[in-house]
Amino acid sequence: MPGPPLPRERTPRTEGRRFPLARPIAARTVFRPFIADTNRRAPSHTAASLAAQLRGLGLEEGQTILVHTSLRAIGRMKAGPATLMAALLTALGPRKGTVVVPTFTSSNSTTSRVYREAIRDLSGEAVDRYHDSMPAFEARTTPSIECGLFSEEVRTHRRSVRSDHPQTSFAAVGAQARRLMADHPRDHHLGLLSPLGKMVDSKAMVLLLGVGYDRCSAFHLAEYTYTEQPPTMLYRCKVSDAGKASWFQYSDVLLDDSDFALCGTDMERDVKVVSGMVGDANSRIFSMADAVQFAEQWFRAKRRRIEKG
Repeated sequence: MPGPPLPRERTPRTEGRRFPLARPIAARTVFRPFIADTNRRAPSHTAASLAAQLRGLGLEEGQTILVHTSLRAIGRMKAGPATLMAALLTALGPRKGTVVVPTFTSSNSTTSRVYREAIRDLSGEAVDRYHDSMPAFEARTTPSIECGLFSEEVRTHRRSVRSDHPQTSFAAVGAQARRLMADHPRDHHLGLLSPLGKMVDSKAMVLLLGVGYDRCSAFHLAEYTYTEQPPTMLYRCKVSDAGKASWFQYSDVLLDDSDFALCGTDMERDVKVVSGMVGDANSRIFSMADAVQFAEQWFRAKRRRIEKG
């Protein structure tokens, strides 16, 4: 027999505290055009040409960068996602900077949009069989392909470290990877105890390559801090412990990325956002701390108004 209706989870497209600004918040959006060179006429972008554009956009040696990207928007690259990875590590400095990506998984969850769509027309017995077939999350082996090919490139890199959350993990390569990915509690998606909280404290930057603010996972951190009692829900997912699959249920903040695009657009009026081209992609870079603080204020004004009706 089918169980009671499931709560609606808006899976991410992937304690009251204020964060120090990495730079003055009254800045305006800056556009730094990249002057094309002969590499632009080549059949594909190279690591060297992309690294030059990334430096022109503002990447600096030793930074920690949270990357969201569309490889299609960047255009042809000599070795596909490996070319972008090499470009980022070159721009950040060999073994000095850190590249971070979301490696979110929803195929192991019974409270995700993917799950609701999959069982929508199934009978009770078919739903039970579907539950049995669902993969259990294992940080070392579970793919992150739903977050894109570049996410998989970082996850499978020989120096990659992945956090251990069964639904909203991150993977990182670089000097700070092990520290940033450590101790991600299973019952805490994207708040202060997650890699996002550590990245804010590390003055990380957010890099959007050919994607919009709707993909900016850093905004989720503000969902934990904009009010003392943010909305919560029950989550349920299948995990692997010592090779044995089991179900794990926990309560955490209700994640909702439906207004991230509007929040990001409004953010550009108050937060310094540097824009330019990387490959063929319109790209942006900005301080994660600034973005989280703005989103915290924005959610406090916009979401509380909706919540109060």
